Amino acid sequence: MNRIKKGDTVLVIAGKNKGQHGEVTRVVGDRVFVQNVNLVKRHTKPNPQANQPGGIVEREAPIHISNVMLFDHATGKGERVGHKVLGDGRKVRVYRSSGEVIDA
Repeated sequence: MNRIKKGDTVLVIAGKNKGQHGEVTRVVGDRVFVQNVNLVKRHTKPNPQANQPGGIVEREAPIHISNVMLFDHATGKGERVGHKVLGDGRKVRVYRSSGEVIDA
């Protein structure tokens, strides 16, 4: 079970975007794409078949999963994540500081 999932709000803790937070749009292996964070400019060729114009396109680049933390809206800080097995056998993610179950 991963600590970071698609749809989570995360805080960037290292790199040029340190301190920014946003929603995870996708997870690919050990890297995450965060909405409006780590934007890079790429030169793209036009593709008439996909109806895609060419030019300089700004898009999100991946961030290593070790450089982000789950953002807790209650405390307003990044929190560490642990796992816990509930009485009914479900495995859930919990905040390490408070033990509160993370809504997924």
